[in-house]
Amino acid sequence: MNSLLKHTQPELVEQLSIWMQAQEGEHFEFKEAKNHFSPDDLARYCCALANEGGGRIIFGVTNKRPRRVVGTQIFSQPEDARRKLTEQIPLRIDVLEIPHPDGRVLAFSVASRPVGIPVKYKGIYWAREADRLVPISENRLRMIFAESGHDFSADICQGASLSDLDPLAIDDFRRRWIDRSGNANLVKLTHEQLLRDAEVLLDEGLTYAALILFGTRQTLGRYLAQAEVIFEYRSSEAPGPAQQREEYRQGFFSFYDDLWETINLRNDKQHYQEGLFIRDIPTFEERSVREAILNAVSHRNYQLGGSVFVRQYARRLVLESPGGLPVGITTENILDRQSPRNRRIADVFAKCGLVERSGQGMNLMFEQSIKHGKDLPDFTRTDDYNVVLTLYGQVNDSMFVRFLERISQEQLAAFDTHDFLVLDLVHREEEIQPVFSARLRRLAGLGILEKIGRGRGIRYILSRRFYDMAGMKGVYTRRKGLDRETNKALLLKHLRGCRKDGSPLRDLQQVLPALSRRQIQGLLHDLQAEGRACCVGVTNAARWYFVSAQAEK
Repeated sequence: MNSLLKHTQPELVEQLSIWMQAQEGEHFEFKEAKNHFSPDDLARYCCALANEGGGRIIFGVTNKRPRRVVGTQIFSQPEDARRKLTEQIPLRIDVLEIPHPDGRVLAFSVASRPVGIPVKYKGIYWAREADRLVPISENRLRMIFAESGHDFSADICQGASLSDLDPLAIDDFRRRWIDRSGNANLVKLTHEQLLRDAEVLLDEGLTYAALILFGTRQTLGRYLAQAEVIFEYRSSEAPGPAQQREEYRQGFFSFYDDLWETINLRNDKQHYQEGLFIRDIPTFEERSVREAILNAVSHRNYQLGGSVFVRQYARRLVLESPGGLPVGITTENILDRQSPRNRRIADVFAKCGLVERSGQGMNLMFEQSIKHGKDLPDFTRTDDYNVVLTLYGQVNDSMFVRFLERISQEQLAAFDTHDFLVLDLVHREEEIQPVFSARLRRLAGLGILEKIGRGRGIRYILSRRFYDMAGMKGVYTRRKGLDRETNKALLLKHLRGCRKDGSPLRDLQQVLPALSRRQIQGLLHDLQAEGRACCVGVTNAARWYFVSAQAEK
């Protein structure tokens, strides 16, 4: 939609006259800017106005009162300037070009920031102080972030009524609530009473949660057009129109199942063999996908203008929802902390069993990815204004899937998400943080992992039965390393070959590349104590020598 607003010239001149009488302060900024104004400065002013509740910056007008029009030649293509601003500041920004008799005037109108979310430009949250722009103080930032306790979904939508809701969507919710609670008496309730019991209809009126969950297309278009989910299927990364596009601007309960069925149309199965049987793993696991959609709908910021996007590719699903992660939630602690942005919506989901408890959905997505041998859910494209979640569908290691299934028959029922994460990290040979040390020891005690080395050189691998199942016994031997006496014999063999020249430690590390420098030093000290090797020199000049057979005797 073009946001270069259109009005008749008399209307524009009259509106400008009213604005020029306003006191420059929180909601107005006047600049002469006859021939030049930096786009960066414009973005900073728009950012500051948004942080102060929204307002206008008007060019071609003198600052001091009584103000007069002097005209401006800046931003000859005002719509292009507006478009670039909205790419940098994800809020509604309109531009008005006023052909005043005394010269051209430009007025940029900026919407207020969302509740609890300050707006920043190039990493800085801007505000105005007298005639200059300054970063927002830490105290003010804390006050803004504290606003996030407000639940927008519980606010009343003025003017909305029961006639704005879809009866079929309400009945679908009723059915799910009965199945979840076992309370057959719910079938006797009127729609009005059912919504009151669900706390989405209050004495003051319908909440926004009611519209988001049960509203008709016309209702959302009138009151909350951004409450839509857009599905796209793309067979490749090539730009251009999607092969399929569906727009769901209607109550969540009226399209939830249909969205999954649309995804499932192209949900192929990947096969692996277990003995005489062929097993199937779906590329997109239903529970994980449904949980991801639920998260996007219940945690998005409905005060931002964007839509939720679900983009399906052959081997991955990307969900993008407006609003960054809630305050206090990061990609590092997302499995351990919960902070529902729209609690009223989340409570309705809990009542009808779509979510069983807070935070379970994210844990489920991680666990299912690991159990199916896929890459972990990815949040790397998430920023302050959008949460981007990628679910990968490619099965990378069917043997790891079989291994987890095998040990699940024995003891895996007692495992939690972090245990699965540890197993996945060990399997991928990735670094494991010290916070997981106790879990590593417990898994080793259960015989699922094996510990290698001593002291700081300790590392873990999957147990031998994984490599036996995968037919990779040689890989197990390589990763496990040879036993201590065999390693010492290899070092002695190398030293014997070096004769009188001896060997520096760096060459001995090449003999046993699977061991750390500290571990090799430990073996050499054992050989020295046994009288079979000796060291001459210190630090980098030190060389190790084989002790002659006579000395050995």
